[in-house]
Amino acid sequence: MRQARFDAHGSCVRWTESEGADPARVYVHGLGAASSVYHAHIAARPELAGRRSLFVDLPGHGISDRPADFGYSLEEHADALAAALDEAQVTGAEIVAHSMGGAVAIALAYRRGDLVSRLVLTEANLDPDPAVTEGSSGIAAYEEEDFVTDGYARVLDKVGPTWAATMRLADPRALHRSARGLVRGTRPTMRAMLMELPGERVFLQGARSGELPGARELIASGVKVVTVPRAGHNVMFDNPEAFACAVAGRPHPADQVTSGPDRLTEAFSATSS
Repeated sequence: MRQARFDAHGSCVRWTESEGADPARVYVHGLGAASSVYHAHIAARPELAGRRSLFVDLPGHGISDRPADFGYSLEEHADALAAALDEAQVTGAEIVAHSMGGAVAIALAYRRGDLVSRLVLTEANLDPDPAVTEGSSGIAAYEEEDFVTDGYARVLDKVGPTWAATMRLADPRALHRSARGLVRGTRPTMRAMLMELPGERVFLQGARSGELPGARELIASGVKVVTVPRAGHNVMFDNPEAFACAVAGRPHPADQVTSGPDRLTEAFSATSS
């Protein structure tokens, strides 16, 4: 386990890593999650073998510190992630990021382009003020003290065992502030930043989640949008084979790709789930 300081008080962001060739792949989790839980099984697949891999837990999550006076905005998470990569002497990394982690990765690439060569975003949050759900917007709907007092326990009961397993490792106050930061978004928005960024950008959308809003505009800006069948928000769990192929930048043997002026996405037709 390694660590890097991310605030003036010496609080540390922590990660585990495996040795391998550069450029490194850096895996970043979503709200209330942990990177190794969501991505270690992917990094171990033969399609991705041989590359240095870092599994970073954002502040307030997993094995990282959770200072009570930290803001936990997307930009602050991005700066903490940058501190980890600087300490690890990583530049030009491939960032593989899920959900809120995708928004953090976009902010990182926008603020510290030297650290990022490629983005693979899995159902990343691109816009502020999402509809109220049991996710970030539902958490953010609480006042902070109400969430810390009993909202956290209520949310754990509602989100299901998979997410609850890692959300229990997140500090309630950090979780709430992170959700508020995610709902608030960034300026410019995550979507606008993503469309402006250079380099390869891949956006993975689970087919069960429906069509990605604004996909046509993203594609026009150079973002590769990939729809993964038999998958919902947690693509890496629902269809790990197709997910690993997308991270590796390789077509899956069973891919069916159509083309034409109205083409918006490439569809993985892998049957694994």
